Amino acid sequence: MEAPLAERIRPQHLSDYISQLHLVGEQGSLTHQIARGIIPSLILWGPPGTGKTTLAQIMAQESKRPFYVLSAINSGVKDVREVIDKAKQSGGLFTAKNPILFIDEIHRFSKSQQDSLLAAVEKGWVTLIGATTENPSFEVIPALLSRCQVYILNAFSKEDLEALLHRALEKDTILKSKNIRLLETEALLRLSGGDGRKLLNIFELVINASEGDTIEITNEKVMQLVQKNTVLYDKTGEQHYDIVSAFIKSIRGSDPNGAVYWLARMIEGGEDVKFIARRMLILASEDIGNANPTALIMANNTFQAVTTIGYPESRIILSQCAIYLATSPKSNASYLAIGKAQQLVKQTGDLPVPLHLRNAPTKLMKELGYGDEYKYAHDYANNFVDQEFLPDELQQTIFYDPGNNSRENATRDFLKNRWKDKYNY
Repeated sequence: MEAPLAERIRPQHLSDYISQLHLVGEQGSLTHQIARGIIPSLILWGPPGTGKTTLAQIMAQESKRPFYVLSAINSGVKDVREVIDKAKQSGGLFTAKNPILFIDEIHRFSKSQQDSLLAAVEKGWVTLIGATTENPSFEVIPALLSRCQVYILNAFSKEDLEALLHRALEKDTILKSKNIRLLETEALLRLSGGDGRKLLNIFELVINASEGDTIEITNEKVMQLVQKNTVLYDKTGEQHYDIVSAFIKSIRGSDPNGAVYWLARMIEGGEDVKFIARRMLILASEDIGNANPTALIMANNTFQAVTTIGYPESRIILSQCAIYLATSPKSNASYLAIGKAQQLVKQTGDLPVPLHLRNAPTKLMKELGYGDEYKYAHDYANNFVDQEFLPDELQQTIFYDPGNNSRENATRDFLKNRWKDKYNY
């Protein structure tokens, strides 16, 4: 059985590697380390199909190190220890021959599995390279994370994806034996979602499903063939982000029926229960916010509960939370406020803190006027006094504009009553 196209054209050398120039370009943060063969333990964090496994293999090959692979899906503590024992026998402590242990989907490792790696990483028996699609701050235990550098891989750009298609046509022996005319690429690129592996899988599917001596790739043909061969939910990448996107958008759109349907798709596909709960936790703040602050409490309790309980019972808790969030009033005012504030910070830089707001722990600071003229709110009627809390250059700037819902309408009235000359919504 022949290997998939993505495997057949997998780069073997850094010079063939497409994308991630911030890591492996001429000035990339990993380029110099790879050239010298001095590779630290690290975590590669990025979306599916962005070259994490390939990069790990290239680093091992170009540094001439033994390369061991474990998948977090089907490896236990016993497997980890066996590989570490082999690695200890094949390499020396802190030498150029230290083996590389690559763990795919390291975020799926339990705490005990991650604990079993600590000694090997700490003592230099192996150089650990972990690949994850999830934020390692949440999924990798602090003790292990502190021993690793984290490098972020980006989804492939349009130019990267097109280069990948042309590389396949130029390098793959099987494709070169066919008369393929790549007339249009928009549908291929759109369906890939920045996932290089998905792009090549779809490309190969279209080619294999085509008949005739000449195969012409058009947008219409791609859409027709892909719709006939729709893949099932794949938690490792294929429809992973499409399904969760539909789930989130259903909740944001206040449709509990759509939310429960896409939730069921994820559950039946074996999706990580914490992944689902974490997405609802983010949505509770981003899309509901102060329109219903209880939503964040509900989502956080859901995350804690399903983490403890797991499947199958957690499906009920997830459903309850999804329905609650979908039927809750919506507001993205907090999301917009921090975005506007961050953008202004980037534009204006580190503006000085007004003297009256500065801390004055020393005599010199007090003599310089730090804290002078600060008005302590509790000394005034209704625990409020009108004073400026922004840098001089930003006075009267408004970041938070309350949403149009009962709770935030009350917040708007509160602000207008307090700040009669500032919050004139």
